[in-house]
Amino acid sequence: MKKETILKEVKSWGLILAFFAFLYFTGLLPVVQGAVQSVLLSTGLIKPNLERVDRTDESFDYSGSFKDFEGNTIQLSDYRGKTLFINLWASWCGPCRAEMPHISELYKSIEDQEDIEFLMIGLDNEFEKSKNLIESKSWAFPAMHASYGLNRSLQSQSIPTTLVVNPKGKVVFYQEGMSNFNTDEFRNFLVSQ
Repeated sequence: MKKETILKEVKSWGLILAFFAFLYFTGLLPVVQGAVQSVLLSTGLIKPNLERVDRTDESFDYSGSFKDFEGNTIQLSDYRGKTLFINLWASWCGPCRAEMPHISELYKSIEDQEDIEFLMIGLDNEFEKSKNLIESKSWAFPAMHASYGLNRSLQSQSIPTTLVVNPKGKVVFYQEGMSNFNTDEFRNFLVSQ
């Protein structure tokens, strides 16, 4: 009886491991992980912490360039004087994928605000990986790739990382990790900058 129980348990664990190995080797793991995390974000349990980041002595570095997915070069300095919502992401990052639909909805709700700009910056080693993810989705926000690297203000220990820069060039929000930014509180925070 004990041997049968052990065999059942080994088979169960074997099936679980086989399932996750299948997801990993087919590249579906980030997709499934992102979908599950997106559902979690939809519950409203994970929200951005709007306590102001104390970076009063730190000005945002506007040096640098990015490449949009049409091949155009985007100069970060062109956004000086605007409120910037910046998100660093990668195609292989499940939490990044989880928050992107919510960021897209936030963007759609305030895209007519001329003084607010969204910069969704892909960090994949290969430009095409970031481009393929964005082109396979119907997200509304403008996206680009860090083809030319990141300046000191955009350096981060993990992704996703989101920051908000006010028109005076000060970082007023900084968060590493996923969140549902499509909330009235966060929308009001962005508009009030």
